[in-house]
Amino acid sequence: MKKLCIVMVGLPARGKSTIACRLRESLEEENINVAIFNNGEIRRSMLPENTASASFFSPENQEGVRLREWIARLNLDTARQFLEEQGDIAILDATNISRERRSRICRAMERIPVLFIECVNDDEELLATSIAHKTKISEFGHMTMSEAIRNFRDRIQFYAGQYEPLDRESNHVVLNSLQNRVVQEKTSDNIPHYPRIRDILVSDMIQNLYLIRHGETYYNQERRIGGDSPLTEKGLCQAELLGGHFQTTRIPFIFTSSKRRTIQMAQPIIGAQGECKHVPLPEFDEIKSGICDSLTYDEIRERHPEIHIARSMDKYHYIYPDGEGYITLQTRIQLGIKKALYLSGSAEHIVIIGHQAVNRMILSYFLYRRQEDVPYIYIPQDKYFHIVSTQTKKLFELKRF
Repeated sequence: MKKLCIVMVGLPARGKSTIACRLRESLEEENINVAIFNNGEIRRSMLPENTASASFFSPENQEGVRLREWIARLNLDTARQFLEEQGDIAILDATNISRERRSRICRAMERIPVLFIECVNDDEELLATSIAHKTKISEFGHMTMSEAIRNFRDRIQFYAGQYEPLDRESNHVVLNSLQNRVVQEKTSDNIPHYPRIRDILVSDMIQNLYLIRHGETYYNQERRIGGDSPLTEKGLCQAELLGGHFQTTRIPFIFTSSKRRTIQMAQPIIGAQGECKHVPLPEFDEIKSGICDSLTYDEIRERHPEIHIARSMDKYHYIYPDGEGYITLQTRIQLGIKKALYLSGSAEHIVIIGHQAVNRMILSYFLYRRQEDVPYIYIPQDKYFHIVSTQTKKLFELKRF
């Protein structure tokens, strides 16, 4: 089997390690021997002093520069040895921001082809959430949260000042790591497994996604749409049952809308977990019903018969006056899915708690349902969807809790 070295490139918190893990997991399913060589892991394990401070990454810190280059060479030598022995693909996971560093990697690999993958993403909201998550590791344990975030952002600025994007490298891919979209590519050599690798880069992969609708609300009882109604006693009981159901499942991330009912539904799960990151995403807010917000279906029929008739004729394409429709909901739901997958990284289990229309759109994203059928997908409040979507496995099951 032909050998290959994949080199990740990009600023910190741009999804490099997530992409590296996704490549390894998917390629290993093809019986390809893949290993990741991460500079940061070596730095944290081998240097006795704490290197969380941004000053360690300053180009003016000569000792820091020397140590980081020593780590890079050590990691490179270990990767090359892996390929010379039993390994098929070595993935070098580091910033690799300079052309000099990348040229050194190519020279060290000699006749082994090298593919560079640069991860880019300029979404400030995502970056802030990603940094907040990264600064919770033990490396930053001696700092307050604000100190850790400030040091991490300063670290990024030091790297940004020296950054040289991919352009001259013979074999490279520039990937929008949020959208999973290749924005630039060049392959001058015969890269082993490249069609497979490229497909992995542009695919959404989920080991286990639990898609849940919030429990019963007071608006549900009254058949009102929209609003920000809290859960009823029954809804709170459903939330507690849900927390107990997932008590033995490690849930590192739970995503909700910004509405009270989904956040209330999430709280028992979060409480039952040792550590669970809750991320409210407005992209998962329920469909905006405009002038019909907080009305019952009977009130809509009586006060706005033209809306009732028009929507019943084409529910997917109909847009509420001053509101949204399923057709306009699609863009923000897809962005919400991308954000959730990006932020959760290689987490084995994630939860999304949404609303009826929202969950219909999320399901249609993975199930590829016909547009006209989407508004009629069954979304119960006492069951959840378990979704697995990888290169080799697709699973969708409705389970009671």
